Amino acid sequence: MIVQSTSSLLFANTVARSPAARQTPTASPANIADTVRISQAAREALASSNASSSSATNSDKSVEARLAAIKAKDGLSRTQEEQDYVRANDKRLAEITAQGKPPEKLTADELDYVQKAAGFVNTFANLSPAEKALYDKAVASGNTAAAEGISQIALIRQGGEMAGGANGTTYNSRTTEITAANIEKYFRHSIVDPSGNAESKFQALIQFLQNNQVV
Repeated sequence: MIVQSTSSLLFANTVARSPAARQTPTASPANIADTVRISQAAREALASSNASSSSATNSDKSVEARLAAIKAKDGLSRTQEEQDYVRANDKRLAEITAQGKPPEKLTADELDYVQKAAGFVNTFANLSPAEKALYDKAVASGNTAAAEGISQIALIRQGGEMAGGANGTTYNSRTTEITAANIEKYFRHSIVDPSGNAESKFQALIQFLQNNQVV
């Protein structure tokens, strides 16, 4: 009888479990070649994707730069080609236009953006965030006359800081708050309109402000 020592048994078991002792099918040259080809194709696809992404980013930057250059001009200084370029490439302008709303149904920020993008006189830039919120509230409530009253004040401010008030007085139109009292004393005297249309818009705004406790 031959008795193996514990160390011999451990050695035999270790050898049996080792990769070298087991028979493992070896990949054929054809399989290796396929693996190499697939890896190369993957690298080429990744390179192509990165190039396309980089090209798209550069194109977007070029469009934004051209839009910024055009918008730096006023409407009268823009060529027809530049006006067409803005309409074709300004995404937000396209979104606002696509709503199909008349100007009096747009928000103050939307009107502000349209005025800047299209090269119109940018009157809404003269309204504070609180005044724009007041305008939006008038529009949302369906009170277009009151909203137009605010637009008239924005137009007065476009003419400069100093404006004429009642009885030959002057005031700073850009720092004077939109309140019922200030409209009565200042703003309503800064627009001469024999038709009475401007006055009716101011009166609608006064009533709107009083109803909303902005006196």
